[in-house]
Amino acid sequence: MKNIYIIANWKMQLNLKESIDLFNNIKQKFSHSEDVETVICPSYISLPDINRCKGGSKIRLGAQDVFWEDVGAYTGEISCEMLKDVGCNYTIIGHSDRRKYFKESDEMAHYKLRTVLKNSLVPIVCVGETFQERQEGKKEYAVISQITKAMSGIDLLGTEEIIVAYEPIWVIGSGRAINAEEAEYMHQVIKQALIDIFPVDITEKCFRIIYGGSINQTNIKTFLVQPNIKGVLVGGASLNPDEFLGIVSEAKREKCY
Repeated sequence: MKNIYIIANWKMQLNLKESIDLFNNIKQKFSHSEDVETVICPSYISLPDINRCKGGSKIRLGAQDVFWEDVGAYTGEISCEMLKDVGCNYTIIGHSDRRKYFKESDEMAHYKLRTVLKNSLVPIVCVGETFQERQEGKKEYAVISQITKAMSGIDLLGTEEIIVAYEPIWVIGSGRAINAEEAEYMHQVIKQALIDIFPVDITEKCFRIIYGGSINQTNIKTFLVQPNIKGVLVGGASLNPDEFLGIVSEAKREKCY
């Protein structure tokens, strides 16, 4: 596994031409580092074209969601095999947008995780508390519950790669990230929850925990210097090529690893 992951989630913000233009702008100035894995998750419709544009670039492609069955009469859904056909290496699972707008549950995240691992894609499993849960002092319980329900019953050999993205729901899209020390504390909570499910050596080999929520090139360093934060999931800032490349550059420059 890489030491640091920088993952862009473009959500439903760009049409096909805009997506291709943005990718080409990023690709043109992108500089690869062996320690930093850079992943871009555009819309489904732009994945084939961006894959063709990618050429020999070391930028990886990911999807914003996936279904838990390999094939069948599931109108509107996308399978792991379809994602692999268009060059995807990664897929997001359980993003807060999916949980909020489409009522996706921890059980669904569990099914998706099983299928993604079976199909040799890298899952990016999102967890995080709401503002109400935070105010009620339940943020640890909420995140531990999401981890436990998504991960329990998953058998790992030690060769798998799983990314857990902690995204406090109440800061997403606000433009204000939480305090880096608070994010580090929640990463410690997540790591302990994983150790409660899997052996310590498996947890160390297979998992990386990253932070998501109003990340930019100015604040990223404060997160990456924390011992348990191994990357970031970037939303709005990833739509600006210079800003996103600045985030990638800061990650490569940071010697926390």
